[in-house]
Amino acid sequence: MENPSHLIIGEVLRPHGIHGEVRVRILTDHPERIAQLGTVYLGSGVGAKDLKPYSLEKVRLTPEYGLFKFHGIDDRNAADRLRQRTMMIDIENAVPLEAGEFFLYQLIGLNVLLEDGRSLGHIAEVIETGANDVYVIKPPEGKDLLIPAIPDVVLKTDVQAGTMLIRPLPGLLEEPARDEPNI
Repeated sequence: MENPSHLIIGEVLRPHGIHGEVRVRILTDHPERIAQLGTVYLGSGVGAKDLKPYSLEKVRLTPEYGLFKFHGIDDRNAADRLRQRTMMIDIENAVPLEAGEFFLYQLIGLNVLLEDGRSLGHIAEVIETGANDVYVIKPPEGKDLLIPAIPDVVLKTDVQAGTMLIRPLPGLLEEPARDEPNI
C-alpha cells in the first residue's frame, strides 16, 4: 500500500453550541498533541480531493470526545457544514512509533502466514476494540477470519516483506462441528 500523506485523527460528529464549535470523535492515541499542531485537515477521507486546512482556534478534550473551534467557523450553520468530515494531520506530524508498532494503514494488505508457511489470506480490515485490535483476514475462499492482535497469536509482523506470521489459538481456525439431525 502506498504511504498516505495524511493520517486520520478524528471524525466531526456535529456542531456544539452556537459559536462554531464542533464535536469530534477522537481516533488517535495522542489527542493531547492536537492542540499543539495549529492546523488540521478536513475532508471526505484520506487522499480525498476535497481536503482543506483549518487553523485551530480552541481545543477542549473530554474523556468521550473533543470540542474544536476553527478560525473562520463562527456559527452553528458553518459548523454544521463540517459534519461527518474526517479530521487528519500531515503524516510528518505523526507521533514517532516505538519498535514493533505500526500504523493501521501499514497492516492492511499484509499476507498472513501460519508457522508452517501456509497463507491464510490478507488483512482486509483492523477492528479496534477496547481490549485489543482484531484483524479481519480475507482468505482466497470461504468466510473471513477474525484474528486477535495479541502477542500469543501474532508472532512477527514484517511490513517490508508484506507478511505477518501468526500462531492461532486452539480452535480459532477449526470449523464448528455441525450437529447431525436426528432421524
